[in-house]
Amino acid sequence: MQVNAGWALDMRHAWCAPRLKAPMTHPAQSPPVGLTQTEAAARLAAEGPNELPKALRRSPLRIIFDVLKEPMLTLLLAGGVVYLLLGNREEALILLAFACLSVGITVVQEARTERVLEALRDLTSPRALVIRDGQRQRIAGRDVARGDVIVLAEGDRVPADAALTIAQDLSADESLLTGEAVPVRKVAGAATDARPGGEDQPMVYSGSLIVRGTGIACVTATGTASEIGKIGTSLGQLETETPHLQRQMRRLVIAFAAVGTAVSVAVVVLYGLLRGGWLDGVLAGIAVGMSMLPEEFPMVLAVFMAMGAWRISKVRVLTRRASAIETLGAASVLCTDKTGTLTENRMTIAELRLPDGTVAKAGPALPEAFRELAAAGVMASAPEPFDPMEKAFHVLAKAELRDGETPPGAGRQLVRSYPLSPKLLAMSQAWAADTGWQIAAKGAPEAMAVLCRLDKVARARMTVEVDRMAGAGLRVLGVAEASQHGALPDDPRDFRFRFLGLVGLADPLRASVPDAVAQCRSAGIRVIMITGDYPATAQAIAAEAGLQGDRVITGPELAALSDAELADAVKDVTIFARIMPEQKLRIVTALQTAGAVVAMTGDGVNDAPSLKAANIGIAMGGRGTDVAREAASIVLLDDDFGSIVTTVRLGRRIYDNLRKAMSFILAVHVPIAGLALMPLLFGMPILFGPMHIAFLEMVIDPVCSLVFEAETEEDDVMTRKPRPPAEPLFSGPTILWSLVHGALVLAVTATIFALAPHYGLATDKVRGMTFAALVFAIVALILVDRSRSSSILTAITRPNRALAVVLPIVGALLAVTLFWPTARDLFGFAALDPAHLAVPPLAGLAVLLALEVLKPIWRWAVQRNKAALALTSGKRAFH
Repeated sequence: MQVNAGWALDMRHAWCAPRLKAPMTHPAQSPPVGLTQTEAAARLAAEGPNELPKALRRSPLRIIFDVLKEPMLTLLLAGGVVYLLLGNREEALILLAFACLSVGITVVQEARTERVLEALRDLTSPRALVIRDGQRQRIAGRDVARGDVIVLAEGDRVPADAALTIAQDLSADESLLTGEAVPVRKVAGAATDARPGGEDQPMVYSGSLIVRGTGIACVTATGTASEIGKIGTSLGQLETETPHLQRQMRRLVIAFAAVGTAVSVAVVVLYGLLRGGWLDGVLAGIAVGMSMLPEEFPMVLAVFMAMGAWRISKVRVLTRRASAIETLGAASVLCTDKTGTLTENRMTIAELRLPDGTVAKAGPALPEAFRELAAAGVMASAPEPFDPMEKAFHVLAKAELRDGETPPGAGRQLVRSYPLSPKLLAMSQAWAADTGWQIAAKGAPEAMAVLCRLDKVARARMTVEVDRMAGAGLRVLGVAEASQHGALPDDPRDFRFRFLGLVGLADPLRASVPDAVAQCRSAGIRVIMITGDYPATAQAIAAEAGLQGDRVITGPELAALSDAELADAVKDVTIFARIMPEQKLRIVTALQTAGAVVAMTGDGVNDAPSLKAANIGIAMGGRGTDVAREAASIVLLDDDFGSIVTTVRLGRRIYDNLRKAMSFILAVHVPIAGLALMPLLFGMPILFGPMHIAFLEMVIDPVCSLVFEAETEEDDVMTRKPRPPAEPLFSGPTILWSLVHGALVLAVTATIFALAPHYGLATDKVRGMTFAALVFAIVALILVDRSRSSSILTAITRPNRALAVVLPIVGALLAVTLFWPTARDLFGFAALDPAHLAVPPLAGLAVLLALEVLKPIWRWAVQRNKAALALTSGKRAFH
């Protein structure tokens, strides 16, 4: 793949040169200003958004075509054909109307799901840090325009093809374009041959990954004009499947379909042989098949997962993998970072200490002795800071400026940066001075002790001071300076640094954290804090957040533990300090070995393995890298710990409601199938035909996909323990409870069907009364299934707009079939006397009261069963 180098470089100068105040060899003097908002909007309007071609959204016609392939619709149409063959044109037309209504309901639900998924896909768009109007700002990748100045750092996904104007130790992984996994080194400046995979060239390409260093570049091509756009590769689509639940649904539907088919064929054969009417037998077989086919299961699963992801996104949390929704309710351990998640990531310098122990509180009048320490901290930071700690150094320096003074580093050229590395937790910056170079460094106190070659006495004194500052909850950094004549070394350890002192930064705890931690504790979720900060600082913040536990494991201590020792240690440790990102994977693995379902937060490139290994990987959307976002299953758009707890609450609610809907579907098919088979088994008049079953499906479909999905959470949603991860959606108690529901409704309606003829009611009246009783009983099931943990009175007072819409519609349709002569004749009903009209609502009330009496007994039995299982598991673990 060849890029026209001359074209690319000419365009870079044409578009980018006006955006730079001066040559970028002086970044401290002349920061880029970038496009204005007006220019960016104009280019986006003219050239389109920065996105690649993606799979077309399903049109309504495509959705209708997919719905027409559903087996339930096939049965409806087959029933209509049989009615026509029998000469019953009205029944055929009404069945066709039901078929159209079924298609309409499904299309509306599918289209709603498509819209939700489309909105979620937009949220998954990679982000970009751009400079517009001279200010750095995060925007969606699709909003990047040609000519934008973008800021690149380790872990970023490059949003568009761009020409580098600054590159500091920059390397990019371009395997997405070239297939080569070896990172490519990048430099700023001209090149004669710019192409993906080329070494030492000034172009970065859309979709490539920055694996090292930092840089600033000007966008030369976006969307389909980029190199990856020419290939036509589509990236970053939302994953919508839920493998575990889909496997359960597939097995369940296959089982029901096999049984239903066998029974339907048997009904046709027996009807034809015993009663002689083969076409009527086909109708009876179709009715039985429709009654036993739970076609709602797949639809309900798709609707719940899509709507669940949408509801979670409303609280600023993006679900990249819908399977995380089902796992949320099983999470038993939540591993969280401290900075920016538990705290606000709003750093301010609170205290400074000199090597002799002299202390100064940050304020408007900093003592003269501390000004060198503050100035060196600024020069050890980026000239245009984005990191909150570096911003704090700049804020302090500006506050201390006196009349006529210039900020530290102003007028000087930054010639080289030595970035933070896992082997040395410190960063250094070399600036041009009048004679040679001036170097400033800041980092972890222990790293500064290494750079400054402190002796044992000085190190011990530093440790005492660090402990005092960390005990107050401050993040502690050491600062040093050095001078250099001659060539700059490759390793900052070769400088002769002089230790200037310690700086303590305060990062306030988020106000929502203590309550969120308490909610986790009541929900049976352990919260573990994993931080790179000093142990005493971590303990102070943990105490403020309400985390329990006094033991702290540090990074060096963790490295000395075997896997077995770590698996034992993680059972009671809640604080890990001075942890390197690579060590998070060991912690996750140890927790999983101990039987925990782990949710892990992360934001850096090195966090990706632990995010991928965790049961639920949670990436930071605000400060997190694109690599972390792509590895995670959930992204916090606001980086707030409270959002994690809210997501767990919503995940439990969604799973609860999904289980309610599935339980309702299973329960409601028991009486429908029973009443369809009962006349054939006992030689009674045929009660229900395909038309009656189709009407009932019109009630069931919107109830299970709309009413239960909109149901609010249970009262005990955050006071019960996490559910076992292997627990199936249809557990033994759930199936039993559904069968009890269905059997009770069947018993009540079958009793009406069997006894009504003895009171002199004709077959059409019996059919109408039994049908109405079944509808009222289904409404009773809806009301009972709305809540498992509370009574019907509590459930009724709980708002549900979908229910408030669906129930009046069901009542109106039932009234039409019972009181409108034309509809009554089509359904094979006869007018009921007032006394007989009272039977259906009384039947529904009887079902409601009986199930309400059984509900606490069932809850008690379930609790005993769980206790017995827990006891058995405990004995096995002990032995």
